[in-house]
Amino acid sequence: MAVTAGSAAHTVEAVFRIESARIIAGVTRIVRDVGIAEEIAQDALVAALEQWPESGVPDRPGAWLMATAKHRAIDLVRRKETYARKLAEVGRALQDAPPPPEPAEADDIDDDLLRLIFTACHPVLSTEARVALTLRLLGGLTTGEIARAFLVSEPTVAQRIVRAKRTLAKAGAAFEVPYGAERAARLGSVLDVIYLIFNEGYAATAGDDLLRPALCEDALRLARVLAGLMPAEPEVHGLAALLEFQASRIPTRTGPSGEPVLLADQNRAKWNRLLIRRGFEALGRAGGGPYGPYALQAAVAACHARAVRYEDTDWATIAALYGQLVRLTPSPVVELNRAVAVSMTEGPAAGLALVDAVAGEPALKDYHLLPSVRGDLLIRLGRAREARAEFERAASLARNTRERELLLDRAAEAEGRPR
Repeated sequence: MAVTAGSAAHTVEAVFRIESARIIAGVTRIVRDVGIAEEIAQDALVAALEQWPESGVPDRPGAWLMATAKHRAIDLVRRKETYARKLAEVGRALQDAPPPPEPAEADDIDDDLLRLIFTACHPVLSTEARVALTLRLLGGLTTGEIARAFLVSEPTVAQRIVRAKRTLAKAGAAFEVPYGAERAARLGSVLDVIYLIFNEGYAATAGDDLLRPALCEDALRLARVLAGLMPAEPEVHGLAALLEFQASRIPTRTGPSGEPVLLADQNRAKWNRLLIRRGFEALGRAGGGPYGPYALQAAVAACHARAVRYEDTDWATIAALYGQLVRLTPSPVVELNRAVAVSMTEGPAAGLALVDAVAGEPALKDYHLLPSVRGDLLIRLGRAREARAEFERAASLARNTRERELLLDRAAEAEGRPR
């Protein structure tokens, strides 16, 4: 049955958003080039927009798009092979080396979507390029949507994506899941990209809004997909658990006007219990330890999820977990988080000593949370004037409007003065 052009277009766009990653992945296996694969997927989208208003929406629209794209990919490969044969006939044979065979090991993973994830997060790409390409190919976001999410111009995002595709093609990046030792190294890059996407949605670096929930949703979906594709990888489940726990707090992280709400002041009754349950299930799948970095962070988040009230938080366990994390992945930011936990178990003076020990680290030079944490500890020590100066310094470093306003309010409250 025929449908209106508008109705068909809406259906096509909705189906394509859901299925685009799998379509691009399936086509990439045929053409071995993600740039060409995305173009072919777009061609299939155009074909649907042209045909569905006349023929009607298929019973299985996703399968229709996949079949159309694969047929076009096969036609392209055949045309290239024909051209190569003609060149060979006149003595100009192409010297295209076939892709190396993949090992037929017990842990062989034959899944195009997983291959696409590893390709989009390939280490030959910059971090910005990995994020943009992942959101484009796997998240189904348009260039404009990615640009708005990260507060950069569309041409900048478009250039990142084009350069990323060219870099992959130039490097001859294989469309495959790495094996052995290489898999562990490459998997870290994949997990980092997903976490970066989530974190930008959970605590926006810049702009007028603290949260960008759509980015959190995209990252959480990718983490769940990856956990389903790699069930034997503990850190994949650790990341999924961390994101489930963090996402459970999103409804309470901002007030009615979009202002930030600190963890101590959040209404825990409104935390999403379904996501918390999923977080505990994912953490269970991460095994009993030793935990990797993401699983350790998930275990910290689990301590917060277990506490019915802020006062019930098991800060001693959190401090111990951060201690393990510091030993595993030394970082001044992790040390700062450990200092907060220590201050809750041993007092603000102990926490301040740890903060001051890392205050000179170059990585924290422009990190607004360093003076913010110092301000908190100084307030608890009764040093209001110093605390106000720290909150004001934190506000001057904060790039997010909402965070800046909160810090200025805290500075004013420190000495009971108006802003």
